[in-house]
Amino acid sequence: MRTVCAVVLVFEAIVIGLAIPIAIQLEGVDPAVAGGVWGGMAVAALLLAGLQKRTWAHYAAWALQAAFLFTSFMISGALLVAIIFGSLWVIGVIMGRRVDEIRAVHAAHAEAAEGEEGAVTAPGSQTR
Repeated sequence: MRTVCAVVLVFEAIVIGLAIPIAIQLEGVDPAVAGGVWGGMAVAALLLAGLQKRTWAHYAAWALQAAFLFTSFMISGALLVAIIFGSLWVIGVIMGRRVDEIRAVHAAHAEAAEGEEGAVTAPGSQTR
């Protein structure tokens, strides 16, 4: 799950970064404000992408999704992009959890099969 979420965050960081010149040129947002708000979110997305192995970073990324959604009202067209990335995030979490469950079941089956194989051939017995 964490890998999928990290990928979504990296692409989201790129899109958020590209929102800065749009906010400045088309919406007339002060460059310091645009750089601070969306630049900060882009950097946070990159940092959180690298830290997705930690539980707190995963929850912080949920907060980042909400922040992007709320600030997207300041730029025309950004709301649609925020909804798309929010949807990708939710889908990534759901599908990632399913993949993690399948991997755990597969690992348990492999471990059980390995245990059965060890029980069949007892130590000291000869196999041909």
